[in-house]
Amino acid sequence: MKSELIENLLNHMQWADAEVWKKVLSFEKAENDERIKKLLYHLHQVQYAFYFLWNDLPVENPKPEQFVNLKSIAKWGFEYQQKLKEFLATSKANENEKVIQIPWAVFMERRIGKKVVPATLEETILQVASHSTYHRGQINSQLREIGGEPPMTDFIAWVWLGKPKESWENIF
Repeated sequence: MKSELIENLLNHMQWADAEVWKKVLSFEKAENDERIKKLLYHLHQVQYAFYFLWNDLPVENPKPEQFVNLKSIAKWGFEYQQKLKEFLATSKANENEKVIQIPWAVFMERRIGKKVVPATLEETILQVASHSTYHRGQINSQLREIGGEPPMTDFIAWVWLGKPKESWENIF
């Protein structure tokens, strides 16, 4: 069974992603910032990759050049959130100790020179939430660098706000 903490982390992730998208899309200079585009693409690329692994599906993500603008990446991110909610409603989401085979673990093995220890569903869910937080921080930093005002997306801010649901209103 999913823990309340894991559910909170994923709910926060979805809310924080939407908050970042609202700020990015409302700041015209962001559209032409390659770093922001790459980071936003990568954020959702990794989210999707783990979603596919959790569902025993081949990892298939569109190439970055397939997105015509930031809104098209945002739509892809929104679609991920819908898929995540569907996954969380399945019995698969409760298999916390299920080992998730991560194809790109071989790169880490080459880097460290030894076999990696397998990761469970619960651990990979934590990875997705923390990885997303890391890259939202980079996106917010770049947004500020080009003159924008990043949103407050701290977990504690989300708690203080009463754990609001994500809102993609006025994004598309």
